[in-house]
Amino acid sequence: MPGSPQMTIITLNVNGMNSPIKRRRIAEWIRIQNPTICCLQETHMRRVDTHKVRIKGWSKTFWASTDRKKAGVVIMISDKANAKIDLIKRDREGNYILLKGTLDNEEISLINMYAPNNIAPKFLMEKLEELKEEIDNKTILVGDLNQPLSNLDKSNQKINKKEVKEVNEILEKLELIDIWRKINRDKKEVWVSLESGSCPWKGYFA
Repeated sequence: MPGSPQMTIITLNVNGMNSPIKRRRIAEWIRIQNPTICCLQETHMRRVDTHKVRIKGWSKTFWASTDRKKAGVVIMISDKANAKIDLIKRDREGNYILLKGTLDNEEISLINMYAPNNIAPKFLMEKLEELKEEIDNKTILVGDLNQPLSNLDKSNQKINKKEVKEVNEILEKLELIDIWRKINRDKKEVWVSLESGSCPWKGYFA
């Protein structure tokens, strides 16, 4: 019996994509990476402007945006994948979007989240609690959480051990696993840059 088709997910904090030049660079980067799913954070795109983002081969796009140029996340699914979305949940502030459905006949639950600076621990605890009914063993959580989960996740600044403990506790309660850290136990975070910014490449799987 043949195995299930491989699914690849990439995630990037783009730190704004209102510039046409930057949108073209991001589109080219996505085409080169050629993922099944692409998750972007901090798009800074207003609801009325999201139509400006058109990437050939990724026509299935799901946005969480506001009327202001702040926050914003998007999930793009390759046209090569057979996706059927049954449920969409969005944060009114454009900080997360959740999709549930099937991808190539396999159940999937995907959350793309951006946790604002300075309030990241509180935000994560509130939003993950809010979404707990939708989180199951098919859930994949990606994004920019702005929150280290261990001493290895932030090399240049001191971490708040209490906050780290609290966030890890809720992740454990929801049975979410930091898959990158599980595979790379003693390594520093991987950072991917796109000329104008960078982001941690992290994934959390239920």
